[in-house]
Amino acid sequence: MKSNLWIEGLSDAIGFVGGALLGFWIGRLLGLDIFAPGYGNASIGGIVLVGLGGGAGLQLARRWRSRATGNNNPKE
Repeated sequence: MKSNLWIEGLSDAIGFVGGALLGFWIGRLLGLDIFAPGYGNASIGGIVLVGLGGGAGLQLARRWRSRATGNNNPKE
């Protein structure tokens, strides 16, 4: 039981951080900088891409984990 929680937490973290980094670098390629001063369109667009990337990475990690364990319900 304890190792299952460890695997769940670790895979969620890796998926989220990996997706957020992917969103960050896609934003950089499109000229969107989340660290730009102020809250201009480029800064907000970059923040949105990081958030979407993190959420997508988390969902992919959960789907991968549910397939690896043979569980069809990723919410469990």
